[in-house]
Amino acid sequence: MAGERIYLYDTTLRDGAQTQGVDFGPADKAVIARELDRLGIDYIEGGWPGANPTDDALFREPPRLGRARLAAFGMTRRAGRSAANDPGLAATLGCGARVACLVGKSWDFQVETALGVSLAENLAMIAESVGLAACRLDETLFDAEHFFDGYKANPDYALSCLAAARDAGARWIVLCDTNGGTLPHEVEAIVREVVRTVPGERLGIHCHNDTANAVANSLAAIRAGARQVQGTLNGLGERCGNADLVALLPSLMLKMGYRTGVSEEALRGLTHLSRLIDERLNRAPDRHAAYVGEAAFAHKAGLHASAVEKDPRCYEHIDPAAVGNRRHVVVSDQAGRANLVTRLRDLGIEVAADHPKLGALLDLVKQREFAGYAYDGAEASFELLARRALGAVPDYFRLTSFRVIDERRWNARGELVTLSEATIKVEVAGETAMTVAEGNGPVNALDTALRQALTPAFPELAHIRLTDYKVRILTPQDGTKAVTRVMIETADGKGESWSTVGVSTNVIDASYNALHDSLTYKLWREGRRG
Repeated sequence: MAGERIYLYDTTLRDGAQTQGVDFGPADKAVIARELDRLGIDYIEGGWPGANPTDDALFREPPRLGRARLAAFGMTRRAGRSAANDPGLAATLGCGARVACLVGKSWDFQVETALGVSLAENLAMIAESVGLAACRLDETLFDAEHFFDGYKANPDYALSCLAAARDAGARWIVLCDTNGGTLPHEVEAIVREVVRTVPGERLGIHCHNDTANAVANSLAAIRAGARQVQGTLNGLGERCGNADLVALLPSLMLKMGYRTGVSEEALRGLTHLSRLIDERLNRAPDRHAAYVGEAAFAHKAGLHASAVEKDPRCYEHIDPAAVGNRRHVVVSDQAGRANLVTRLRDLGIEVAADHPKLGALLDLVKQREFAGYAYDGAEASFELLARRALGAVPDYFRLTSFRVIDERRWNARGELVTLSEATIKVEVAGETAMTVAEGNGPVNALDTALRQALTPAFPELAHIRLTDYKVRILTPQDGTKAVTRVMIETADGKGESWSTVGVSTNVIDASYNALHDSLTYKLWREGRRG
């Protein structure tokens, strides 16, 4: 791929750890670092040595990297100390990493108000700290904190901070939009002025997403001459997050023609990496994330699906496979035959557009969605619905009855607990089985009892588990008689997961419907045909 080289600096392990609800352990950091290295990221910022035990543990036993360089974060020396005698700076430079990123003030307001030092002292703090790091390490970066605010207030002083770092030996000087308040046109105009002081091959950009412009601001800075971009996976970060490298990478490579350390082959693993991070953090992936979301290349309206079948360029700006994603034709109450035929083909079901059962299946989908079912988020239930309509899925088991009882009581340790107990009767292979199981909630108890009854005949069900459970009230105006939709996600321990849906005025009944589909889908996928 032709074009200039852009260097990628990932701050997920530090900035990403500041996300509310995110807590990386040492093992998490090591796994993520290795995945970033495998992708082709140039620099991986491991954390801030001395700031917390997790970061100290990472630098004590750094992950083995093949291509990426591990960087340590820190700040310039404190006022009143020499660089050589500053404990914080010593921790950053002595942690074993051969690259250091030092943050310093570049906004005169913050220098005088937050630091309480003179403008000249701040310049000395930058120059002496960067100079010491440049002598001891292989590479030094200077993060110019609040640079854009500083430039707007006092451009001469903001540029003098950059010049101090440049002259002291910084390999990279990074312009930080620390509060995320700058807009793309401002970033591009300011960076064009900055490259007169710091050449683009030594200039980086670090943006926050407080105006939802972090990616746009980063691309604007690259257009204006910066050649390093910093960001996090999935846009993790404090407040509204940081620039999302998952969105930046394909935009740089596929849209703007720049070269990075990521090969075209490695870029195909981007969707997997994005979802792996969410799985590691026990977060639901953003279905609508650009490039990698499950809905990023989803087509719901019949007209759109028909057009995509003829030429994907009509509604797909890139080939989904380029980032490891895929086209997803959604079947819903807006669907046409083109959607249905394409979706069935994706499932391995070849059906002609004039198949006699196709119209009935389309009507059934629309009727069930009108009743509250949602198949655009429950692919397994849709596949079963389609295969049943075409006469392919057997009844592996038949429910006779179930009963669920909740009990709230004090246990032997004096703790108030609520337990659920489920009793279920099912017919399996012509015989009736009855089991009783306790669970953490009625659905867990029902799931456990049902699988206990089925496992002797179907041992492959023993290792599956429910990984997500969502309930939505569809008719809140009906109060306790409201129609409820339950979505269940199930995993089998082999890396496969699937989603099913159930609808009823009774939440336990809706849950059973979704569970029934989940277990049936697993048996079908395992090759059971009777």
